[in-house]
Amino acid sequence: MTIRVLIADDQPLVRVGLRTLLGAQPDITVAGEAADGAAAIAESERLRPDVVLMDVRMPGTDGIEAAGRVCRGPDAPRVLILTTYDRDEYVFDALAAGASGFLLKDARPEDLVAGVRIVAAGDALLAPSVTRRLIGLFARRPREAGPDARARPRADLGALTGREREVLRLVARGLSNAEIAAALYVSENTVKTHVGHVFTKLGLRDRVQAVIFAYENGLARD
Repeated sequence: MTIRVLIADDQPLVRVGLRTLLGAQPDITVAGEAADGAAAIAESERLRPDVVLMDVRMPGTDGIEAAGRVCRGPDAPRVLILTTYDRDEYVFDALAAGASGFLLKDARPEDLVAGVRIVAAGDALLAPSVTRRLIGLFARRPREAGPDARARPRADLGALTGREREVLRLVARGLSNAEIAAALYVSENTVKTHVGHVFTKLGLRDRVQAVIFAYENGLARD
């Protein structure tokens, strides 16, 4: 299956570079471009891409607000934030708005390509280092999420089994499925099954949303 990508960045040279890099991949095609957040929202609705590669700082509607608008709805595209600015508020706000990943523009080309594939596959580009920063943000400034927050779905944690709660707690620490499997002495496939049940029962979309949900609901603050 070909991954259709929309590139949203206000710098023409950046868009050309990204189009060249992504367009050279056999499984990725660039469906369109946008030079600001408003255009990204409009083009996302028109083109229905699988992934929107979104800059943060753009004229008018910025990438954070645009991500929140683009991510609404059950069939919404995935958003991968790509920015020059490695700032805590950008990480928090981008993920809370609905982004499935966060990369810096100094990332290696192969990491960017891999990131597009990861979020297109329905997973989240949530490295342990980003998870730790997200945890730190919750610890320093706990707050009620906004209307577009990824963790907005509220469900009774009592719907989870004891093992599913433990898996969610480990996901919130930034552990991969393989690491969780090693910690719990089970197979990686068993962990994948538990993670899938957690997402279904709590109405969560991916690991980013699961991390935010766990911390907002006090499951992993220890």
